[in-house]
Order: sequence, then C-alpha cells, then structure tokens
Amino acid sequence: MSESQFAFEMRGITKRFPGVLANDNVDFAVREGEIHALLGENGAGKSTLMNMLNGLYRPDEGQIFIKDQAVRFSSPREAINHGIGMVHQHFMLVPTQSVAENLILGQSAPRFYINYSELEAQVAELSEKFGLAVDPRAKIWQLSVGEQQRVEVLKMLYQGAKILIMDEPTAVLTPQEVTDLFDTLRSMTASGHTIVFISHKLDEVVAIADRVTVLQRGRVTATVEGKDTTKAELARLMVGREVLFRIQKAPAQPGAEALVIENISCENDRGLPALRNLSLTVRAGEVVGIAGVAGNGQTELAEVIAGLRAATEGRVIVQGQEVTGKRVAAGEQSEASKGGSWDIQVSLDIGDSSINLSKGDERPEKQAAPIMVSEGLAYIPADRTGVGSSPNLSLIDNLILKAYRRPPIGKGWRIDLSLAREQAEKLVEQFNVMTPNVDTPARLLSGGNLQKLILAREISSRPKVIIAVYPVRGLDVGAIEAIHQMLIDERNRGTAILLISEDLDELLSLSDRIVVVFEGQIMGEVPPEDERVDEIGLMMAGTRVEAVHAS
Repeated sequence: MSESQFAFEMRGITKRFPGVLANDNVDFAVREGEIHALLGENGAGKSTLMNMLNGLYRPDEGQIFIKDQAVRFSSPREAINHGIGMVHQHFMLVPTQSVAENLILGQSAPRFYINYSELEAQVAELSEKFGLAVDPRAKIWQLSVGEQQRVEVLKMLYQGAKILIMDEPTAVLTPQEVTDLFDTLRSMTASGHTIVFISHKLDEVVAIADRVTVLQRGRVTATVEGKDTTKAELARLMVGREVLFRIQKAPAQPGAEALVIENISCENDRGLPALRNLSLTVRAGEVVGIAGVAGNGQTELAEVIAGLRAATEGRVIVQGQEVTGKRVAAGEQSEASKGGSWDIQVSLDIGDSSINLSKGDERPEKQAAPIMVSEGLAYIPADRTGVGSSPNLSLIDNLILKAYRRPPIGKGWRIDLSLAREQAEKLVEQFNVMTPNVDTPARLLSGGNLQKLILAREISSRPKVIIAVYPVRGLDVGAIEAIHQMLIDERNRGTAILLISEDLDELLSLSDRIVVVFEGQIMGEVPPEDERVDEIGLMMAGTRVEAVHAS
C-alpha cells in the first residue's frame, strides 16, 4: 500500500514526562476512510499519543504526516485547520457558557455578531441527526457528565473534522442509539472521513473497527484486522493475561431493607424536575442496577441519597434511619437541603494578612460530600476528580478524608500522621493501587488507579450501603474486572449496593435486579438477562414495561 492511502501517520513518536515514558517509539498509521480502534490499559499512552496528533502536546522525537506532508502542530486550532478533531475523555469545555457557545469556540466565524437562533437551530439539527440529545441553551455546568461528553462529540462534528478522534463516544447511548451512531460512522467513512475509535467496550470495537492497534506501557504491541480478532484476544493483548468479562457470582441472598427511597422528587441544576415521586428499595446483600440514558435523573438520585442535593418531596431511609438532607454523622440539616440563595464566605490567611471573600450565588453549589460514615453509607461519585478526590492532595490525605475526625486517625484536634501513613500503605497494597508511594498527589494516578483509591477509602469504612455512580466509566478491562470484583465481594458480605450505570454489560454482569428510569420516573424492573437488552433499551427511551410487553 502506498503512503498516499494513509490519512495520517505517526512515525517513531516518543513523549516523556518527568519520571514517565508515556510513548516509546510508536508507529501508528490510519488509512483514509477506515475506523481504526486504539486500545490499551489506563496509562498505556493512548491519550498522550492522540494529544500529540491533536496539537495539545509536541512529540520529543518522531514525526507526524498528514497525507505524506510532515506537520508540526502547536495548538489544537492548527490541528482542526488540518481537519483533525478530538473528543477528549476529560472534557475541554467552558462551564459558564452554553452548549451552542462551546461549539463555536475557536472558530473564525462568527466574528462580531452571533445569531443565537440560527446557531441553536444548527446545534439542535446536529443533535437530532446523531442521536445526541442536548439542550443548545443549557450551560455546561448544568449538564451531567454524560451530557457533557455528548457536547464534546457535537463540537467536533460541528467544526467539520475529517479525521475524528473519538474517546469513549458510546458511553452515554442506549443500545439502539449505539446502532444508529455506528451506521453514521460507517456512512462518514464511506464519504472519506477517518475515525480513530478509542473505547474499552471490546464488543463495540469488534463490531465497528476495520483495524485495531493495541498499546501496552507506551509501545505498540499489535495491529490486527477487526474481522480477524475476538474480544478475548484483544483483552489478552491489552493486559497480558486472560480476562473475565462476566464476574462469577452466586445467587443473591437479600436480607433486610438497607436503603429505602420513598416518593422522592427533586430539581436539577436548571430548576427543572429531575425526579418525580420515585420509590425503590435495596436490600442487604443485593445489587440493584439503575439503567437509563444520561440526564434522566440518575445523578440527581445519587446526590439526594448522599445529601448533596435537596429533595422537594419524599424520604431517604438508610438502615432504618431517615437521612433526607441531613449529615448522618452529626444529625444536622445540610446546606444542600435548605435551598435558596447561597452566601459563600472564604477566608484566606496569607502571612500576617487575612482576606475575606463573599459571593452570593443563586444556584446551589455542590458541597463536599457530607459525612455518611456513622450510618454506614458510602458514595462513589461519577466525577472521580472533581467530587470523589482532592487531586492535589496526597494519597494519604485522600484516604483519610472520611476518617480524620474520628479515632484512631483523629485525636482531638490532631491527626496521627504515622498511623494515617501506615493505613494508607495497607490500603494501597490491598486494593492494588499502582503508585510510586503514598505521598504521590492523586492527580498523577491513572483513571483506574484513582477509582481504586476512592473504592479503598469508601469500602474501608465498612459501609452498609454503597451508592456507585458509573464506577468504571473510561477504565480498561483489567481495572473494570478488579473494581467489579470489589463490588461483588461487598455484596457477598451483605452490603446493599445501588449501581448507576449507562453500560448495559456492566448492569447485566453485576445486578441482581435492573430498574430503568426515564425523565425521573421508573419505567419498569427486569431481571439481568441478555435477552432483555432490547426491552431495556425501549424502556430507556421512555416506554413503560407494560407497553413493552403489550407490543
């Protein structure tokens, strides 16, 4: 094959960061008009490699060629001018601006005047075309994590990228929408577009990819034809061993009611109804999965249970104790339950000076997670960096966030740092968190290791109820296997688990019951069986279980 048939080539690419060799002499070439999957464990170097193609990083060694022409990008804008766009796993959006405004950032037009009606109509049309529903007028901060990912996808499509790098693009889609998206991608490649498809869903990779390249520890270990490989073979190439895709678990032995949600209603960040008289029960020793497309109330449900969001109606009961809007440890009403405007007071001490900042804000800020330890509730949030951890703090500090107020770590106004270090080292070893040492800042961990760190902190508190929100989003098959096993081990110990996920494979693998939500209401409940996937998909799109069975 001549070089002219490649949309782009990356030859001998090496990239180093302090103490880390991210890419080591990588050769990666993608043909015009193909869907090329890029696989690898978290930390294998996929994002770094694509960030160099996208202009965010410059390679230390090697060259990039676009249709035989050597290029060197100094910014993503230069890359998009060459027809390369990337949908990042960690979003590149401006939270205070609208969806429509984010789509035109970095564009040369419009220059002086924005016709918002026309722009919003274009966004709505694009959203409908690709099945990525999102309100063009909504501010980014008002959107769920899944909805923000949709905006990233729409942004690149709006800017007309010919080479589109898609990082986990199906994480927020129903099975039917995934099928529609794949049809769209195939039509795009038929018309000359080129797709780099980064995903940890190996079933999707086998279904959509023309070729697959696997990275391991910064080096290319294999490039195979999509039609000639299997899910098991790709997993083995990624992690170097056989991987269990379905966790083996004994039938559940449900005990007493551990979590009871009674007629809960609440509003989202835009003041619109997010939950509508929703009721469900989770018993000790079972996993109840919540299925639904992002933005249908799942995140708000988790936040109401955790005390991060006010319920307008209803009750949350944990282990027989009502915790609606309360700090469980202190038994006091949390600020999240009071509603109204906020007055945020910040005091900074700098040397001999003191600075007081005050800000009134009409929208409720999401406070740090309340202390749910005493009533045995653990919360694994969707946002592992912004909510689940303090990225700039060490692993030690992150691991004691729920324990520093109480003995033996907390001793009055002091913290036993030697004991904190000892316990942190034990947890890092027990949960196989890959890190140089426990003094490492959490922000330097890969996604999978950061999630293990959060699980280590939450599970070590011996909870009776675990709220797990998208616990393996964006993780590789090895990390997924480990985290799924942790959750099943907790279930087998008698912990009640509410699992919120948009990944049907995950729900089918872990759940003992699956509840489907749409626009804040329960559409129905089904057992976790593969033959129910189409039925679940219809309910995720708004059809009640009775209507599904009637049809």
